[in-house]
Amino acid sequence: MRREEFPIYQEERLLKILDQLKTHAQLSNADICELLDISRDTARRDIIKLVEEGAAIRTHGGIALPFFKEEIKAYKDRATAASAQKLHIARAASAYIANGDVCFMDVSTTVRELCGQVGDHLTVYTHSLDNVEVLAGKTGIDVHLLGGKFHHDNRFFYDQAGALQLNEVYFDKAFLGAAAIMEDGVYFANREDALIKKLVTGRAGKVYVLADTKKFSLTASFKGIEFSGIDVLITDGDPPEHLQSVMRESGIEIILTAGEEQ
Repeated sequence: MRREEFPIYQEERLLKILDQLKTHAQLSNADICELLDISRDTARRDIIKLVEEGAAIRTHGGIALPFFKEEIKAYKDRATAASAQKLHIARAASAYIANGDVCFMDVSTTVRELCGQVGDHLTVYTHSLDNVEVLAGKTGIDVHLLGGKFHHDNRFFYDQAGALQLNEVYFDKAFLGAAAIMEDGVYFANREDALIKKLVTGRAGKVYVLADTKKFSLTASFKGIEFSGIDVLITDGDPPEHLQSVMRESGIEIILTAGEEQ
């Protein structure tokens, strides 16, 4: 039987809920019902009381401590800032695309932003599902999606036959992202994705790498691009000096979205 037949006073229930919130930061309605062995109606009344007193905030399907809301806001602010950086990089990259270009655009959130910036009269090859979804609304662009097995985590297609299609195409320009930029090249999280990059850099007249400054401090497992295969790096801030030195030796032009150029 439910303990509501031998009721706990609301104040006692509220204290127990707050104790759990201190540990878990948020609770669902079901969590509260299970914790106190109460009905959903009683849980709803307790939630309303806590929210009215400012001790908790409503979430979808439950409550959370007020500071948790601030953490969510801070995360969203950081995500918005990161998106703004990628958008600036994408806009800078779009200036290098000309009507009639045959381009390769790879799997990258920044390159996806670039897909949203380009005009018509292009031919685009890609193995990215997200890129195709963006480009599908642009009727003046001839889009070619490489085939193969779909990799759910990074949302791209790959198989050997699809990769071999790249040997039959010459790209005016290739726009590539990065999981990490390390001392000997550009690295990626997935072996098959890195292989696509290796093939593309050998088939492109000019290779552009689009990466925000965070990528200079990260590591990844699979190298896809040698510095010698990069013509232009478009980023939102100066690379560390040791990377700048290696890039200069490789003849890489560094374009900063703030408008500076090295």
